[in-house]
Amino acid sequence: MSQVITVNGVECHPIVEKCVGCDRIMEQDGGKYCKSYPLPERKWAQKVCNFATHVKLEVDKGGKVNINPLKASKRAARGR
Repeated sequence: MSQVITVNGVECHPIVEKCVGCDRIMEQDGGKYCKSYPLPERKWAQKVCNFATHVKLEVDKGGKVNINPLKASKRAARGR
Protein backbone atom coordinates (compact mmCIF):
# COMPACT_ATOMS: atom_id res chain seq x y z
CA MET A 1 0.00 0.00 0.00
CA SER A 2 1.28 3.50 -0.79
CA GLN A 3 2.37 5.69 2.09
CA VAL A 4 0.46 8.93 2.58
CA ILE A 5 2.11 11.78 4.48
CA THR A 6 0.65 14.97 5.91
CA VAL A 7 2.35 18.29 5.13
CA ASN A 8 0.84 21.48 6.60
CA GLY A 9 -2.42 19.64 7.23
CA VAL A 10 -2.73 18.31 3.66
CA GLU A 11 -2.48 14.60 2.84
CA CYS A 12 0.10 14.05 0.09
CA HIS A 13 0.08 10.87 -1.97
CA PRO A 14 3.19 9.42 -3.67
CA ILE A 15 3.98 10.36 -7.25
CA VAL A 16 3.01 8.16 -10.18
CA GLU A 17 5.34 6.78 -12.86
CA LYS A 18 4.53 9.66 -15.26
CA CYS A 19 5.89 12.18 -12.71
CA VAL A 20 9.45 10.82 -12.86
CA GLY A 21 11.75 13.54 -14.20
CA CYS A 22 9.70 16.49 -12.96
CA ASP A 23 11.46 19.30 -11.04
CA ARG A 24 8.61 19.51 -8.51
CA ILE A 25 9.35 16.17 -6.82
CA MET A 26 10.41 16.16 -3.17
CA GLU A 27 11.70 13.21 -1.17
CA GLN A 28 10.38 12.80 2.34
CA ASP A 29 10.22 9.82 4.71
CA GLY A 30 11.63 7.49 2.04
CA GLY A 31 8.98 8.36 -0.56
CA LYS A 32 8.68 10.79 -3.45
CA TYR A 33 5.90 13.39 -3.44
CA CYS A 34 4.80 16.33 -5.59
CA LYS A 35 5.44 19.80 -4.13
CA SER A 36 2.59 21.37 -6.12
CA TYR A 37 -0.32 18.92 -5.90
CA PRO A 38 -1.24 16.44 -3.15
CA LEU A 39 -2.79 13.80 -5.46
CA PRO A 40 -0.59 13.45 -8.58
CA GLU A 41 -2.55 10.49 -9.94
CA ARG A 42 -5.61 12.69 -10.43
CA LYS A 43 -3.59 15.36 -12.32
CA TRP A 44 -2.49 12.74 -14.87
CA ALA A 45 -6.05 11.42 -15.38
CA GLN A 46 -6.69 14.06 -18.11
CA LYS A 47 -3.60 13.14 -20.21
CA VAL A 48 -0.96 15.65 -19.00
CA CYS A 49 -0.38 17.27 -15.62
CA ASN A 50 -0.30 21.06 -15.98
CA PHE A 51 2.42 21.26 -13.30
CA ALA A 52 4.79 18.87 -15.13
CA THR A 53 8.12 20.52 -15.91
CA HIS A 54 9.45 17.60 -17.95
CA VAL A 55 6.64 17.46 -20.55
CA LYS A 56 6.47 19.81 -23.52
CA LEU A 57 3.16 20.44 -25.27
CA GLU A 58 3.16 20.27 -29.04
CA VAL A 59 1.16 22.80 -31.02
CA ASP A 60 -0.07 21.81 -34.48
CA LYS A 61 0.85 24.79 -36.65
CA GLY A 62 0.49 23.08 -40.02
CA GLY A 63 -3.12 21.93 -39.74
CA LYS A 64 -6.14 23.49 -41.34
CA VAL A 65 -8.26 25.87 -39.30
CA ASN A 66 -12.01 25.38 -39.30
CA ILE A 67 -13.76 28.61 -40.23
CA ASN A 68 -17.42 29.23 -39.63
CA PRO A 69 -18.90 29.63 -43.15
CA LEU A 70 -21.34 32.33 -42.01
CA LYS A 71 -18.54 34.45 -40.57
CA ALA A 72 -16.42 33.86 -43.66
CA SER A 73 -19.18 35.11 -45.94
CA LYS A 74 -19.70 38.22 -43.80
CA ARG A 75 -15.98 39.00 -43.87
CA ALA A 76 -15.94 38.59 -47.63
CA ALA A 77 -18.97 40.89 -48.03
CA ARG A 78 -17.39 43.54 -45.79
CA GLY A 79 -14.22 43.57 -47.86
CA ARG A 80 -16.00 44.48 -51.16
